[in-house]
Amino acid sequence: MAQACYYEVLGIERGADSAAIKSAFRKRAMQYHPDRNKDDPTAEQKFKELGEAYEILSDDQKRAAYDRFGHAAFQNGGPGGMGGGFARGAGMGAGAGGFSDIFDEIFGEFMGGQRGGRRTGPGRGADLKYNLEISLEEAFRGKKTEIKVPGSVSCESCEGSGAKPGSGPTECGTCKGVGRVRVQQGFFTIERSCPHCNGEGRVIADPCTDCGGQGRVRRERTLSVDIPAGIENGTRIRLSGEGEAGPRGGPEGDLYIFVHVADNDLFERDGPDLFCVMPIPMTTAALGGDFETPTIDGGRVKISVPEGSQTGKRFRVRGKGMTQLDSSGRGDVRRRGDLYVEIQAETPTNLNAEQKELLRQFCEAGGGEASCPQHKGFFERAKNFWDNVTDGR
Repeated sequence: MAQACYYEVLGIERGADSAAIKSAFRKRAMQYHPDRNKDDPTAEQKFKELGEAYEILSDDQKRAAYDRFGHAAFQNGGPGGMGGGFARGAGMGAGAGGFSDIFDEIFGEFMGGQRGGRRTGPGRGADLKYNLEISLEEAFRGKKTEIKVPGSVSCESCEGSGAKPGSGPTECGTCKGVGRVRVQQGFFTIERSCPHCNGEGRVIADPCTDCGGQGRVRRERTLSVDIPAGIENGTRIRLSGEGEAGPRGGPEGDLYIFVHVADNDLFERDGPDLFCVMPIPMTTAALGGDFETPTIDGGRVKISVPEGSQTGKRFRVRGKGMTQLDSSGRGDVRRRGDLYVEIQAETPTNLNAEQKELLRQFCEAGGGEASCPQHKGFFERAKNFWDNVTDGR
């Protein structure tokens, strides 16, 4: 009976790269695994063909030989002096593609094992997330605060072992402390986590009454956290070992603090720089003058406005922005961004009769439209627009 083409077995083109080969094998191996097709007598043979195809095509040297000589490259020594080095099925997993590695990767969880490794012993505790909101002022100067974190901590009664005080875990009789057992699956011998000890290699005959044998209990903890000056919105701070306690003495997870910097009524932040909009009287914008604006450090700075300044004019004050972090992640007060102050000329309201009369005299004296360059420029552009529309009709 003629053997099926390995490319057809995996359902790929001859020019497929290694990633496509691996992806095709993963998909079809899950589809034809004997444990998922117990009512299909052909599933085991198909699964075996998939393994052979992947072993050959995932190895560049074997694949080149197959592309040139076909299946004959691996039969009776093969042409071209291939010898026994390409014996089909010899050491499943010896190829460059690592058949045994990808098999563990695909079926580790499916068969109850631990994907990506063969660790034994108690598992690691879960990571925790905490959202912390601070003000822009606190972000500028830094902050030391306390947070309350609910979670699991190591049981004090059994010191995290899960066993009743005076006793301790014993070696699992099923796996002999290894944490894994071998199971025959069709023509494969598969290693999986021990179902008796859940892969830990130890069992607890007399569990602790306070934690029920888990080695951990629920409790709220208070932690002190240092927020560095200059921290930005969305920064993640990792506290190693401050997450959930691991079961029965397993290592702790980590705590991740996500910092949110609240909006400020006066300032907007862009990295190390701050931006502020300062309303000023129309007369100050026209005649010029000085005004003071607040700074993030609680001080004040004087801004001199030249006469004829327009709304939107921006003034830069060096070194009055946010504290910046140094290379070690700490706030450096010697390194600060800049403060940008944008003026906004306000039109007066609720004028009395005398003020209105003075404004009329100002306009009549040629201080109206003629003294407003942006107003004059806009209507010149509008006139050109209307003339072009009229000429095009």
